Amino acid sequence: MNATDVPDSKTAKFKARRDRLIDAAATLINQHGLKGMTFANVAALVDMNQNSLAYYFKRKEMLAHAAYMETLGRIADKVAEAAARPDPRARLAHYLHLVFASQRGIRTGEERPMTVLTGMSSLPEPYRTEATELYQSVLRGMREWFGPAGRTEELAANIARAHVVMEGVLWLPVWLRFHAIEDFDRVQRRMFEFWERGVAPKDSPLIYMSFSKEATEPRPDVDIDAFLRAATRLINRDGYRGASVDRIAAELRVTKGSFYHHLEGKDDLVLACFRRSYDTIARALDDAKAAGGNMWDQLSRAMTALIEVQFSGDGPLMRTTALATLPATHRGEVIGQSNTIALRFAGVIIDGITEGSLHAVDPLIASQMAMSMLNRAVDLQDWAARAGHVRATSIYAEIFAHGLLPDASGAA
Repeated sequence: MNATDVPDSKTAKFKARRDRLIDAAATLINQHGLKGMTFANVAALVDMNQNSLAYYFKRKEMLAHAAYMETLGRIADKVAEAAARPDPRARLAHYLHLVFASQRGIRTGEERPMTVLTGMSSLPEPYRTEATELYQSVLRGMREWFGPAGRTEELAANIARAHVVMEGVLWLPVWLRFHAIEDFDRVQRRMFEFWERGVAPKDSPLIYMSFSKEATEPRPDVDIDAFLRAATRLINRDGYRGASVDRIAAELRVTKGSFYHHLEGKDDLVLACFRRSYDTIARALDDAKAAGGNMWDQLSRAMTALIEVQFSGDGPLMRTTALATLPATHRGEVIGQSNTIALRFAGVIIDGITEGSLHAVDPLIASQMAMSMLNRAVDLQDWAARAGHVRATSIYAEIFAHGLLPDASGAA
C-alpha cells in the first residue's frame, strides 16, 4: 500500500464529528423548529462542549444551513438517479422507491435523519439564497422527468407536476409515522397509484366551485378574520420572523394595540391562522356537499374552490412551513387538526368508491395527497398568474383528478 492509499484519519474524524453535529441539528429542527435548534441543545445532544462545537461551525446559522444543504443534496441525488429511467412513469416509480427506502432506513437507524425543510425560509442571508437555489435546482430536475416542454402549456403542467411530487414527499413523514414499517411496501404502491391515475375515472369532468365574495374579500371593519388573513399572507410569504405584528397592523392600517386586543402573542396568532385555514377547508367541504351531486362532484367542487383561494392570494390557507415556529404542544394540535380534515376528505373518497364515482384508491393516502396539494398551491401564485387563474386551477385540479403522468392527466 502506498502512502497515498492510507486514509487521512484526521480528515475522516473531522467529517464524522461534523456529520454527527449535522444529524443532531436535523433532529432538533425536526422536533422543535429552527428556533429550538441552539448550540446549547446540539452540544447537549452530542455530549460536546459548546466551544468545541464552534470549531466545526462558527454560528448556529452555519450549522442549520449545513443540515438543510445535506438533506437537499440527498434529495438531488435521488432526483438525478430517477431521471436515468426511460419514461415519466418509470422515473416517478423509481423516485418513490428511493424515498421509501430512505424512510425505512431512517426508521431503523441505518440512515441518517433528514431535515424537515419547512424552516428553510427563515435562514438569514446568504444561507437562504444558497439553499433556495439548490431547492429550485431539484424542482427543475423533477420538472424534466415529464418530458420536453415545447409549448407554454406543457411547461406550465410540468411545473405543477414537479411541485406536487415535491410536496407529497415532504409531507410524507408527517403521516407515514402512523404506518408500521412492515406496511411501507403497500403504502408506497398505493401512493404511486394515486400519482399515476389520480382519484377519478378518466372521463370524469371537473366540477368547479368558488366561494362567495363575502367569504374571501376583506371586510371594511377590521376584525379578527382580517387580522388572520393578513397574518397568513405575510407568514406564508416572509416566514415567522418577517411577519411582525407591526407589519400586520401596518397592512391593515390599524394600531399595534388592536392586535393585542384579539391575541396574546405571536404563537397564538400562528395557531389562530391554522385554525382559520382548517375552518375554510371544512366550509368548502360543507358547501360542496350542499350543492349536491355524486361524491366526485362534491370532491372536485371543494378542491377547485380551495385551489382558487390559494392562487388568489387574498385569503390563503396557512402554509405548513409555519409549523416549525410553533412550540411542540401547539404543533401537535395543528397536525391533529390537519388529520381531522384529512379524514373528512377520506370519508368523501370512501363514499365515492362505494358508489363508483371514484377509483378504488387508498382513501387515507389520497386524503393526505389532497392536503399536501392544497398546502403547496399557495407557493404557486406567481405560476398561476402567468398561466391564468382559470387555466392554472384546471391544470392543478386535473392532477388530483387524473394523475401526474402526461398521458393520464388532461392538463398537458
